[in-house]
Amino acid sequence: MSTIPQHGSSVELSMPPRAAADSDDELDVNSTAVGATGRPRRHIPEPSMLTRHGPATVLAVCNQKGGVGKTTSTINLGAALTEFGRKVLLVDFDPQGALSVGLGIPAHQLDQTIYNVIIERSVDIEDVILRTCVDNMDLLPSNIDLSAAEVQLVAEVGREHTLVRTLRPVIQHYDYILVDCQPSLGLLTVNALAAAHGVLIPLECEFFSLRGAALLIDTIEKVRERLNPQLTITGILATMYDPRTLHSREVMARVIEAFGETVFDTVINRTVRFPETTVAGEPITTWAPRSAGAKAYRALAREVIAR
Repeated sequence: MSTIPQHGSSVELSMPPRAAADSDDELDVNSTAVGATGRPRRHIPEPSMLTRHGPATVLAVCNQKGGVGKTTSTINLGAALTEFGRKVLLVDFDPQGALSVGLGIPAHQLDQTIYNVIIERSVDIEDVILRTCVDNMDLLPSNIDLSAAEVQLVAEVGREHTLVRTLRPVIQHYDYILVDCQPSLGLLTVNALAAAHGVLIPLECEFFSLRGAALLIDTIEKVRERLNPQLTITGILATMYDPRTLHSREVMARVIEAFGETVFDTVINRTVRFPETTVAGEPITTWAPRSAGAKAYRALAREVIAR
């Protein structure tokens, strides 16, 4: 619990979670036959039930621009996938530890994180993985210690495949492993792309996000050519969409024009629910299960499974 000194006393920085309203008055942009993308919705079959778990599909949730909804999407997509019977591991691969904090884990107090698994050969990944408040969703946590890993790995042989080696012992235990990447295209992000089968790109419906998307896709192409021939773009997820503004609608039209069928039909609109879930330390699917945001991530989970 963080405090800052002020005239000899301390100021409490934590916030008590406020109870979510059961009813929902948000605009659901995913509820019509023609969604916010302007395309007719594709038929998504009901996900089949599984008789066993694994091996996992590894998805890197990646965008070098910060504040586009990577962490929010990682948490809520993971929780939604469990509702369809999938077993999920979330990997916090950002030194800021936002994914861990978003699930109510005091990341700065942890003795062992993904950093220890990467750097210390004696630490087993199974000993660091934590259970979350969601059944069948586990977390490999992170904190600021991970920022040192990028420097320490520079001299390592095969440094781009460090995360691949880290995840190998648990790949058979899960159906999906979602890696929340840091907002940069440095060595940690390259590691995530080298370990992934697919990339999920959250793209804010804002002009500057479009400009950065080309650089990210160029990086993905280079990783595919040099490190991971199996890497594909699973999909582009439009986030922070506000149907009331002309700018959001224009950016959406440009995204569809540029990326076509790669863009998910599901669109995540702006809502006050997501900041609430961060304070509560749980996904929107459990915090406000009837909200438009929860429904959107369930629809996204169906699309991810179908792809």
